[in-house]
Amino acid sequence: MEVILKQDVQGLGYKNDVVKVRPGYGRNFLIPNGTAIIANESNKRMIAENVRQAAHKAAKVKQDAEALANRIGDLTVEIGTKAGESGKIFGAVTANQIADVLKAKGFDIDRKKVIMKESPKMLGTYTATLDLHKEVKKEIKVTVVAE
Repeated sequence: MEVILKQDVQGLGYKNDVVKVRPGYGRNFLIPNGTAIIANESNKRMIAENVRQAAHKAAKVKQDAEALANRIGDLTVEIGTKAGESGKIFGAVTANQIADVLKAKGFDIDRKKVIMKESPKMLGTYTATLDLHKEVKKEIKVTVVAE
């Protein structure tokens, strides 16, 4: 079953993408939640027209995302957490904590745009990816330290 996404869906695609999904996932989850519409000819034409009209606006959004990525540069985020003597942390370091630290440093990035490749279990340095735009991704270093 082909559907047209009405908003970004992590792991599936971005807004206005035509993606192929299993029929049950499309009919029972994506369409009822308003996340997607069926990809018939009239909807494809409508989306193509909307994309064409919004092309200049999309270029501005991409340019803003690239500017934000350049401003971030080689930023290292430091997260303080409780840890045992062996270096194992209690609890977890979440995307929400990283987004809060970035907000404190002046970068307004939604927590849903912060993707951790691996969940930190020990003190040390990890890599997080900021999904700023579908064509602009920025990797930052996350250092987990003991409080």
